[in-house]
Amino acid sequence: MRAWAWLAWAGMLLSYSAQATCPPEGTDPGSLRLLREQKFAVPGEVRAALVAGLPACLADPDPAVRDGVAYEGLSTWLRAGQLDVQQRRALRDRLYAMLGEDAAAGFGPPFAALVLSEVARTDRVAPWMSADERADMVARAAAYLASVRDYRGFDAVEGWRHGVAHGADWLLQLVLNEQVDRGQVDTLLQAIAEQAVPESAHAYVFGEPGRLARPVLYAARRGLLDEAAWTRWFGALPPRLGIPEQAYADSVWLARRHDLMAFLMSVHLEADQSGDPNIRALKPAVVQALKAVP
Repeated sequence: MRAWAWLAWAGMLLSYSAQATCPPEGTDPGSLRLLREQKFAVPGEVRAALVAGLPACLADPDPAVRDGVAYEGLSTWLRAGQLDVQQRRALRDRLYAMLGEDAAAGFGPPFAALVLSEVARTDRVAPWMSADERADMVARAAAYLASVRDYRGFDAVEGWRHGVAHGADWLLQLVLNEQVDRGQVDTLLQAIAEQAVPESAHAYVFGEPGRLARPVLYAARRGLLDEAAWTRWFGALPPRLGIPEQAYADSVWLARRHDLMAFLMSVHLEADQSGDPNIRALKPAVVQALKAVP
């Protein structure tokens, strides 16, 4: 696309970006496809307008738009360092608002969480958030993951929702951040525990236990928790299954057991194979928790 055309497009986008429609006003499916084909290489004026307009497309029912353009575009620019701090803050706050949107389709919050993982990554790589902003993000991420009750994963027509996995990805970036302290890591671990053994009768089939295991493993790698703390944390998981009388006689209990075993085995496999001594040190606590599962 010629430079003058990009600038004209940017003008239209800037005029309408606040209206939060998808495709953003001034674009159409064809121009969004072109954007992806060109690997999101656009002038700064166009990029700034799209950063304001594309978040609405994270809730689009078309996976080609939602995943292929909105998520990939925002992720590409964040990872390339092409968004300044003001743009990152504005994007972050727009995504925070999307977390609370309650639409029956259910695409917006999980994909907002996924892009927030990319925002969190930029702060991990080169800190730009204040301590208060980071603490607020930790609290929001933990609250989001713990609150997920829409367990839809992949659909052959509609694509992914994957709220638990996307929330876990967000927590992973925070756990990896050296600016996130022990108390904040504890908050994140509590949220993981709630979804490792969810209250509902949902058995994970889309890889959620493995995604939940990743922030646990990287929290261990940082060495913030000692052996006793990990023993307590893993030891608190089996009691979440429910009263002993429900064992093997209740569908909800069985679903929880399925999820807990998948989670513990995911952690155990990685701890067993890891060359990191802090991650390997998880094995005794995990084995003890496995033995406690009926």
